[in-house]
Amino acid sequence: MTEQAGEAVPPAQRSSWASFLKSIASVSGDLSSMTCPPFILSPVSLTEFPAYWCEHPELFSAIADQKSEEQRTLAVVKWFISTLKGQYTSRNESMGSEKKPLNPVLGELFYGKWPDINGRGETELLVEQVSHHPPITAYAIENKSKGVKLVGHNAQKTSFSGGSIIVKQLGHATLTVKLPSGDVAEYLITLPRLRIDGLWYGAPYIELSETSWIVSKSYVCSVEYKGKGYFSGKTHSFKATLNPAPGFGGSLGSHVVEGTWHTTSKFTSGPKTGLEFHNVTGPKEEVTAIGGHTSGEMGELETRQLWKLVAKGIREGDFDMASREKSKIENDQRQRRKDELAAGTKWPLKHFVHVDSDPTYERLGKLGKISPATEDMYVFKENWPPVA
Repeated sequence: MTEQAGEAVPPAQRSSWASFLKSIASVSGDLSSMTCPPFILSPVSLTEFPAYWCEHPELFSAIADQKSEEQRTLAVVKWFISTLKGQYTSRNESMGSEKKPLNPVLGELFYGKWPDINGRGETELLVEQVSHHPPITAYAIENKSKGVKLVGHNAQKTSFSGGSIIVKQLGHATLTVKLPSGDVAEYLITLPRLRIDGLWYGAPYIELSETSWIVSKSYVCSVEYKGKGYFSGKTHSFKATLNPAPGFGGSLGSHVVEGTWHTTSKFTSGPKTGLEFHNVTGPKEEVTAIGGHTSGEMGELETRQLWKLVAKGIREGDFDMASREKSKIENDQRQRRKDELAAGTKWPLKHFVHVDSDPTYERLGKLGKISPATEDMYVFKENWPPVA
C-alpha cells in the first residue's frame, strides 16, 4: 500500500502541514525560527535535552573505574554511543514521531539529578540557555564522588535540502576524569550532523550523518554514521574506529566497533573482535528534575515552571491555550530585551562565562584534524544550586 503525503498528520491539520512544507522548501536560510503546526510541537523545552547525555548514569560513572587509558577511552566511547538513542530516537518512541522542542528563552534554567545506586555516586545536571539569537544551550553534568564531569554547549543551524531538514550541530563538550595519580584525563567530544526525514508523511524522524569525534591525548576515535539508503543499509548504523594518537602507537591497541546506535554493537576488529560493545535495548533512567532554590522550589525561569501551561495545552490537545501562553512568554521576553537595550544593559549569565577560544578544543582537535580549528566555549562557574 502506497503511503500518502501527510497520512500521519491529524486530518484537521493537513492543510497547515502542507503549507508548512511549502514554506520550509522556499526558505534558503536558517529554519530555526519558523513556526510549526501545533501537532508537531513538543511539550518539552530544548533546555531539557542535555539530560539525554546521562540516561545511563552507570556508564557515565564507570568511566572513572577503568584502570588504563585504553579501557577508559573505550568506556567513554561506550557511554557516548549509549547516549545517542535517547538524544535522537526517544521522542519517536514516546510521541509517535520527532517533535519540535520549545525554543528556550535567554536565561532559562534546568536542574536535575540521578541518585546514587549501588555505589555509582550521585550525578548532577545543570543547564542554562546562554543565548537566544542564535539559540545556544550550555550544560554541566558531574558525578563528584567519581570525579567525572562533562561541560559543553550546543547550537544548531538548520536548512532544507532534498526533502529533508539538515541540522548542523555547533559546539562541543569536554569530558574530564580525575585520576588517582592527581592528573586529569580530558576527552574532546564533537557532535554529529542530523537529517530529519519523514516530513512528507508528517512523521519526522532523525538520522545521523557524517562523522563525529572523541579525542584524548592518547586516542583518536572517529564515529561514522550511516542511515538506510534506498537500496541497502540499516537505519541508525555507525562505525567507531579507535586508533592511538601520534606517539602512542607502540603501547596502545586499535579497535573497530560496528552496529546500530539505537540497539546494539560489537567489536569487529582488534583484540576484542566478536564481543558485544554496547546494548541500549533495556530501560533508560530519566533525570529527576529539581528546583534551583534552597527551598527546592522552581524559579520563574526554570524550564518546567516557565512552560508549565504551554506544556499542559500541548499534552491535552488544547493548542489554543498552548499558543496563547507561548505568546505571553515570547512577548515578555521581547519586552525584556527592549528594556535592556534602552538601559544599555545585558542579560547576565548565571552559571557560565563565554570565552572566544577553547584551548582544550584547539589542542586535542589537532590530533583528529577536526574542523574548524578553533571554537568558542562556555566556562562553568562551578556554582551548583544549593539543593543539588
